[in-house]
Parts: sequence; structure tokens; C-alpha cells
Amino acid sequence: MLAFAQGDAGAFDRLYARHKGTVFRFIARSLPSKADAEEVFQEVWMKAIEARARYEPRAKFTTWIYAIAHNRLVDLWRKKGLSLVPLDGGDEDGDRAIDPPGDAANEPFAQVSGREAMARFMAAFEKLPPAQREAFVMKEEAEMSIAEIAAATGSNEEAVKSRVRYATAKLREAIDG
Repeated sequence: MLAFAQGDAGAFDRLYARHKGTVFRFIARSLPSKADAEEVFQEVWMKAIEARARYEPRAKFTTWIYAIAHNRLVDLWRKKGLSLVPLDGGDEDGDRAIDPPGDAANEPFAQVSGREAMARFMAAFEKLPPAQREAFVMKEEAEMSIAEIAAATGSNEEAVKSRVRYATAKLREAIDG
């Protein structure tokens, strides 16, 4: 980001390429519509571009960009109200982007069991309180540390640990169900 601030457009291209997928998935899993997710995603990167001159590396770039994404989501939630979206990345036709794991994935029993576990997971994920869902996605999807999540969300580390722990327990319980 510092190189971009000094005029290296290629540095921004590298940052964008490295982080666009995880940032978009984080946003998309927090909003009910793809259009809203795409709009927030664009706003996040526009904010990053606008902030290049005043960017100060107080934390990792990942923490900084997720803080922007978090703030944009909060703004939208305040404006529209909070809604939940599936974690599976499926489209309107119900096609799922995540297949059940395992070596026997092609066996009918494994496919049914995997779908049932995924359905239980999805139902539990959608019922998570927003703060737990957000912390869980940042931890698992973006592979952010507890400290990075705390910095990005403006929370303290103990609160983030609790949110991740409670979310993980609820989701494990649903899968084992």
C-alpha cells in the first residue's frame, strides 16, 4: 500500500489480486443480495484507493482492508437492516459451490450425509448472531488472527475469542447433530 501511495499502480494491482477473493466472500456472506455485495465490495476498494495518501501501516494490510469492509457493512446494515445469506456461495438456482469433503464423495451415502451435514451447518450459520458470524468468517475464511479481527472490528480480543469460540461450538454441534 505504501508503494501504491508513492505512485506504483502495479502495487495496487498486486494487493487487489491477493485480497479480492477473500474480501468479496466475506462481504457476500454478510449480505442477502449479490448486487449489494458487489456494491459494498467496490466501495471498499474505492475507499482503499482514496486513502492511499493517508495510509499508515499500523497493522497488516489485511486488517486494514477488513476494517474498511466491516465499516461499510455496518453502514449498509444500519441503512437497510441486517439479513443473512448462505455460506455455500450458491446461486439463485440453488447450485452449491462447496461440495462435501471426503474420498468417497461420489458414493450416494456419502453425498447424502455430506448434504445433510452442510444443510445443518448452513442453518446454524444463518442463526449465528452477526458478531459471531463475522468473527468466524474472518478467522476461517480470511485466516485472520484474533488480534487482527479485534482491530478490524473495533472489538477487544477477549470478545473476539468468545465470538469465535461460541460460533465454532454452535456450528460443530449442528454438524454432529
